Amino acid sequence: MTVAVLLGVSSALAAPVANAIEADVSGVTGELATNIRNYLEPLDIPADAELQGYSAEVHERVENALRPFGYYAPEIEIDLVSRDRVRLQVQHGPAVKLRSLTVELRGAASDDEPFQQAVADSPLQQMRDKRLRHAPYEALKSRLSALALERGYFDARYLRSRIEVRPWENAAYITLIFDSGTRYRFGDILVSGSQIRNNRVRNMAPFAPGDRYLATDVARYSQRLNNSGWFRSVGLRPRLDRQGYTSASRIASSPDARVVEPDGSSNESFIDRVELKAPEASDRVPIGVEVVPADRQQFEVGVGFATDVGPRTQFSWHIPWLSERGDSLENQLYLSGPEQTFSGEYSLPLENPWRDSYYLRYGLENTDQTDTDTRSQQSSISLGRQWRFENDWTQNVYLRASYEDFTQADQDGQVLLFVPGASWSRTRVDNQRFPMWGDRQDILVEGSSESWASDADFLRTRLDTQWIRSLGDNNRFIGRATLGATLTDDFSQIPPSLRFFTGGDRSVRGYDYETIAPRNDDGELLGGEQLLVTSLEYQRRVTGDWWGATFFDAGNAFNDWGPDELKKSFGAGVRWISPVGPIRLDIAHPLDDDDNAFRIHFGIGPEF
Repeated sequence: MTVAVLLGVSSALAAPVANAIEADVSGVTGELATNIRNYLEPLDIPADAELQGYSAEVHERVENALRPFGYYAPEIEIDLVSRDRVRLQVQHGPAVKLRSLTVELRGAASDDEPFQQAVADSPLQQMRDKRLRHAPYEALKSRLSALALERGYFDARYLRSRIEVRPWENAAYITLIFDSGTRYRFGDILVSGSQIRNNRVRNMAPFAPGDRYLATDVARYSQRLNNSGWFRSVGLRPRLDRQGYTSASRIASSPDARVVEPDGSSNESFIDRVELKAPEASDRVPIGVEVVPADRQQFEVGVGFATDVGPRTQFSWHIPWLSERGDSLENQLYLSGPEQTFSGEYSLPLENPWRDSYYLRYGLENTDQTDTDTRSQQSSISLGRQWRFENDWTQNVYLRASYEDFTQADQDGQVLLFVPGASWSRTRVDNQRFPMWGDRQDILVEGSSESWASDADFLRTRLDTQWIRSLGDNNRFIGRATLGATLTDDFSQIPPSLRFFTGGDRSVRGYDYETIAPRNDDGELLGGEQLLVTSLEYQRRVTGDWWGATFFDAGNAFNDWGPDELKKSFGAGVRWISPVGPIRLDIAHPLDDDDNAFRIHFGIGPEF
């Protein structure tokens, strides 16, 4: 065994070693010279080879590199200096011009707007009587083929796809006739491997059998199944065999281009017909769904730090499916210096689990926040119904019962509340980890009354909005605003969990956590009936995953509309897009606090 290995190594060492060739190009510049080098780079000339024997291959590669740009009659001088270097003097010669262009859509796609738009937007339409370029032709072909796969034209084919080049006339003629055939529709959904009832898995689809096929609907269906938490893996595919397309790393001559000689002969092979697949007897596409069940018991531990609450730890226990109906249970324990919380949720999905569900939520919370003069022990339970809509909004309607024993500055009490409420929310981002575009909206309306045995009368609302927009790849703009209001005849009966405070990492930076609010005569915080907070932030990429930031924050909690003054701050910070999410470090200067020149804020986690 050892001898055989040694012999193999010796043989390999003795073999000629080939190196990629480097080209010095003169006579042409820019994309022409670059493409020549790209075509020659893969050429390997063995160490013991006769150099001049490779001149013909070098000549052919240079010709092929110029053809995509419309130059079919170049003059080329070759000097093979060594096996890994060549000098080239190139004159590209006269350009071939496009004399005739024929592009036709046939079949159902001729009345389908995306196909019509693809043809209208193609640079081919502006290339008549100008220099021939192969790239726009190939781009249009690829676009039509991609649209056919995306929109369910699985019998699509090119009746004719040809670039006919006549160098002796300096002329080219393009013919592209695309026959889409009929558009397919969704067929049955075939589920395998699911521990959840198959009809519930099918009901999560954003389409019904008989709807026109769209690949984006298949992708949305896959996303819903993944987000359900029921499955470790999800695989969806239309039950069709179809041909794919690949792209080259260099600007390549079109495979449909053929050179015609004056006598009509062609020196290149050509295939007129290109098909995506053979026609099928039925116009229905079954969708295969293959899933693997998720682990029934899931545990997670997280640790973190924020200047608002200091070190924090979170334990979670999640059971993503309790039965074949898809019921789920989640419990969380959150621990920090000022706050300790235990919460849980039992979710009961309905026939369409993605769209509708009932839930039971419960929790225990202890707060001992010296900075905000708050001490509170709270227990709560709520029953609610959730709806998800196609426009990405989520609606919740609920009834919450809570008991809170609290001390807020010089006020204390024990309050039992029965609170009906409703909320609406929507989050849209282009990237969960670090979005360059996104927005989030949250609207809450809830109230309570002594007429149904609550200890306080109030109507409360809160509106949150946040926006992320970008300019190019290196500039982000973030804006956010929060507006809250409480209507009540006896504010002293409103527990701290329903009062408004602001200040801290996520509101008005430069101030301690939730230390901006009305105070009593002794300077202790009471909390406010109204809330207004705004923020503007600009971020600029410094290098890689490192960003710099500048910001301006303003806000206050108050008891009468039209606060006497908004607390304001400005500052600068650093963002690092770490594998666990963005890490933020800010230095903020409060404009309305004579006792503190600046405050450092640190946090981990996404903006939304």
